Amino acid sequence: MNISITQLYALLSEKFDKETGENSTSYIEAKIDKIYVDKTAHLASKEDVVKAKTDMIKWFVGLSMALALMVIGLYFKK
Repeated sequence: MNISITQLYALLSEKFDKETGENSTSYIEAKIDKIYVDKTAHLASKEDVVKAKTDMIKWFVGLSMALALMVIGLYFKK
């Protein structure tokens, strides 16, 4: 069951007074925002993904060149 902040405010202000309903909904909304920020803080941004991609390309090119040099060296060893 999904309930919006507006619906929650309406329900709480029916049971309690409007001030208590408003305070309760603002408190719940702040808690939800904090949980959302805490859960999403560890996610990678676009810049992180781009940096990781360029680092992977650099390593791949470097290792490929090293492997090519090893194969060429084995070829000339004979």
